[in-house]
Amino acid sequence: MEFFNDIGGDPLKPSLFELIAQEQLRDLLQPALKYVLAVFAQRYPRYLIRIVNRHEEFYAMIMLFVERHYLLKYNASFAEKFYGLKRRRKAWIPTERSNAAVGGVPPGEKLRDREIWRSLFFLVAVPYVRAKAHDYYEQLGGGVSPDILGDNEDGQNGQVSSNGSLTSRWRRAYNNFFPWVNISFEVLLLAYNVAYLFERTPFYRPWLAWVGVDLRRLGAEDFLMDSAKQEGRPSGKRDTMKRLYTLLTRSPRMILDSLRFLLPTSIFFIKFLEWWYSPGSPARALSSSPLGPAVPPPRVLPPHPDGLPVDNMTFGHCPLCKNSINNATALPSGYVFCYRCAFDHVEHHGNCPVTLLPTKVWQLRKVLV
Repeated sequence: MEFFNDIGGDPLKPSLFELIAQEQLRDLLQPALKYVLAVFAQRYPRYLIRIVNRHEEFYAMIMLFVERHYLLKYNASFAEKFYGLKRRRKAWIPTERSNAAVGGVPPGEKLRDREIWRSLFFLVAVPYVRAKAHDYYEQLGGGVSPDILGDNEDGQNGQVSSNGSLTSRWRRAYNNFFPWVNISFEVLLLAYNVAYLFERTPFYRPWLAWVGVDLRRLGAEDFLMDSAKQEGRPSGKRDTMKRLYTLLTRSPRMILDSLRFLLPTSIFFIKFLEWWYSPGSPARALSSSPLGPAVPPPRVLPPHPDGLPVDNMTFGHCPLCKNSINNATALPSGYVFCYRCAFDHVEHHGNCPVTLLPTKVWQLRKVLV
């Protein structure tokens, strides 16, 4: 990852892998929160069922406060701060040399209200609109024609008007139009990713140029400023009341700041529980069955008095040809023979040569050893 950044000679330019990783983290927050709310809603449906039904609005409202806090304090979104990135206000005239000579973080890089609200529009509003559009597309059948579903505007199933109403025409147009808009949007994002990877554009998203910001890594100056803020906090026994007042006034901010550690941890915990309780998880083998001990395998059927005798002291030999078993094949009785011997006997006699249990040819099972 560092190799791609050193090619352009800018160590503070984030790689495409970091940018995609922070977007994936942001995309995981909504389903994780929805899963937690759905679990608690089963226990407290009176209080949480409405929130679960309006999850997109609830999540957008929460992220509006969270993202605004991080943009104001850290000049970065929640996911960008977690990956050590920040948003820098793009100046009309670059002043890299003057900034390097002065040192520190230039005050002109701090986001203003215009950049913050534009960033919130694409961080909160655009994902909300896309989620609602996709949900509406699924409600209309996910691209299935209303004629197939048999629904019309009057609510009568199986009857579609000949001329078609405005609602039905809108549904058909939306079902045909939304997939093309969605795939065009994804292709646009992919094109910008490729252009950013090959340094054809300084923005990995098309709207960052309109917002007026670009993404950068946190430099040494940013960490020095954070440490200076930490050292400036009150300390000592005489400042106990002052620290208590500061704690009470800053408790909402402290909660928001702690989200960058709590939310990724909760996502990992939810994914772990999902793996732990999955049907194919190997962890289920460590716990005993709730239905009791495991059922033992059935006993081997004893040979029939009129059947072929079997020597219990001889293993690996076919009871029919008396030679070493070639292409081992098991019968429903549990006895193993050569495939050719078992096939010929069952085809002519229709039973097991040892137990005389009725057997069909399709019941032969080859044994992989």
